[in-house]
Amino acid sequence: MTDGQRTVELALTPAEAADAVVVRAAALEAAGLGPGSSLAHRVLRRSIDARSRPPRIRLRVALTTGSAEAADTPAFQPRDVHRAPSVHIVGCGPAGLFCALRAIELGLRPVLLERGKDVRARRRDLAAINRAHAVDPDSNYCFGEGGAGTYSDGKLYTRSTKRGDVQGVLRRLVAFGASPDILVDAHPHVGTNKLPGIITAMREAVLAAGGEVHFGQRVDDLLLEGGRIRGLRTAGGLELRADHVVLATGHSARDIYRLLQAKGLRIERKDLAIGVRVEHPQTVIDAMQYHCAQRDPLLPPASYSLVEQVDGHGVYSFCMCPGGIIAPCATAPDEVVTNGWSPSKRNNPFANSGLVVDTRCLPMGPGALAAMEAQRAVEHAAWLRGGSTQCAPAQRMEDFIAGRLSTDLPACSYPPGIVSATLGDLLPGPVAQRIRTALLRVGKRMRGYRTNEAVLVAVESRTSSPVRIPRDPQTLAHPDAAGLHPCGEGAGHAGGIVSAAMDGMRVAERIALQLGRTVDQG
Repeated sequence: MTDGQRTVELALTPAEAADAVVVRAAALEAAGLGPGSSLAHRVLRRSIDARSRPPRIRLRVALTTGSAEAADTPAFQPRDVHRAPSVHIVGCGPAGLFCALRAIELGLRPVLLERGKDVRARRRDLAAINRAHAVDPDSNYCFGEGGAGTYSDGKLYTRSTKRGDVQGVLRRLVAFGASPDILVDAHPHVGTNKLPGIITAMREAVLAAGGEVHFGQRVDDLLLEGGRIRGLRTAGGLELRADHVVLATGHSARDIYRLLQAKGLRIERKDLAIGVRVEHPQTVIDAMQYHCAQRDPLLPPASYSLVEQVDGHGVYSFCMCPGGIIAPCATAPDEVVTNGWSPSKRNNPFANSGLVVDTRCLPMGPGALAAMEAQRAVEHAAWLRGGSTQCAPAQRMEDFIAGRLSTDLPACSYPPGIVSATLGDLLPGPVAQRIRTALLRVGKRMRGYRTNEAVLVAVESRTSSPVRIPRDPQTLAHPDAAGLHPCGEGAGHAGGIVSAAMDGMRVAERIALQLGRTVDQG
């Protein structure tokens, strides 16, 4: 390394890390340079080390000359595709939107079909779930513009770095309105309050380039001929010719799985996880993780991650939302489903997380839809126990461990409300037993986690797709239907916003290659 460019690692107090002057001085000192150095600093990575007492902010900082900074390639490079060949994309979630944006860059015209409504109109249907317990099967927390990703907190954690350009996805989100902080934070997070604006900006970019976006168009038939896709038909009777169709319908589109099976197209059962949402007062989690009575205001609300092996099966936290809300995520009127989200400031008084068990511990019936049916059964049981409303069955943590009904319940962020229930009778026996064992173990290891101030809310069941749709590894098309491209989380090929986005981009590139386009893989 020369004086022209150096990278150093720092561990600073929250106050020091928040002061750019202090950060630069500390970086110069760590590099063995004096305060008179002309090098500028840039934070490359930021994380919290809660093991230290008090906690420290760990920074990776680059010291560079002005000439050492290379010009960034634009995160999105639009083209005029009004007259270009079309690619039909079913689903307007992360996989579908990023597929559409990448298609435009490659000179293809995306035609997006979304069963739900745009983000603005969708809000009324979410309010109806929260206040009137009315679930629209086509417009809810899972279906509509942006898909489940719009109301899923915007966490951008992924382990899929070997399968795509994670940083490219983050840069694209920044280009459409996300905070640049996501480029450096170890656990990047957009915030549910900011996602609708980002999604809207993406839609406007698709339209400006010459693409199409159609809402209220639920695809209910695939037109197949001679082993390949030839078109689509919607529930409203719209029929479209299509030689390349991307199925990016998300993990809750059960009708699509049934359609594929009815068409004789192969699908496969995929294991998922089922459990509960665990909600604590955020102050409890802050004290547990930061080892202090009161959190430093320069530190974010604390989060946690749990993994236990119980009788050979994983019990783990899922979608942890500090300062968050438990959301009602049913996609049918006769089921209760929970998930979680947080605003960008994570400033709500509760912390919630899924605590789930992999379904390999459950006896399953035959067939590719067996896991989906097991998922559906526990969601329907929760709806019945909640009084055939969107009220969710709930139990205080210590009461759940002891197997006794809670005589009262604490305040909870779940908008439709919670009702007291013995969750050990509601959840499948192997799931309840493993959660109980995991809580006993975690309570010994994480002081403060086990408390009757915490409430378990049922059920958390949409952790991933219960079905995998196979595809050819070269073309990424279904082996039984050329031109039909299963994509993203709903196809069982991704898990979360970033990996779904990368999969959407990857599918667009494979289609472009088949259409004779040149694809720069970066």
